[in-house]
Amino acid sequence: MELEGVATLDEYNWIEAFRQGDEQALAYFFKLHYRSLCYFVTKMVQDDTEAEDIAAVAFVKLWERRQNFESSQSIKAFLFITCRNASLNYLKQLKRRTADQQEYIHHLEVIDAEVLNHVIESEFLNSLYQEVERLPEQCRKVFTMLYFEGRKTDEIAIAMDLSVKTVRNYKARAIEMLHHAFLKKGVADALSLAVFLFIGKK
Repeated sequence: MELEGVATLDEYNWIEAFRQGDEQALAYFFKLHYRSLCYFVTKMVQDDTEAEDIAAVAFVKLWERRQNFESSQSIKAFLFITCRNASLNYLKQLKRRTADQQEYIHHLEVIDAEVLNHVIESEFLNSLYQEVERLPEQCRKVFTMLYFEGRKTDEIAIAMDLSVKTVRNYKARAIEMLHHAFLKKGVADALSLAVFLFIGKK
């Protein structure tokens, strides 16, 4: 069993290559984190294109500072914290904000870098994707369309030829199963709540 905080040999090699300016190493970390970053930012700014831009700029800043990183966790923390700060700045500059966006401004202001770092280090987002894939087919489809694709309940009902009530039942079942899955993994309730805050309310 790998000790927490100890990088594997492959991770060490990727980090060293990255520090030395190897673009393949940049591509490796891009593939590893870009999807999670875009999802993380989209839930806050509610704009897919803007989220992609914010995530891309974070990688530019990471590359510019590549010699400063000595672990994969520090790279991940930098990317998420950079995106968190950029998202907050973007939301503050909007002249008109939705209620959800205003709520995220509040949460982003009170969640400091240390708390966010703990969430990142938990690998929760990656675990979330893995656990969603293990859900029963209908639950997985509803959860994916609702949270990952940002579709509304009535839209999902039409697309899947189901009643709105049935869609809501699948959603509730999926969240319950995910909650139990993370409890079995030993993930604390507080951490679960933190990441489901990122998922948002539907």
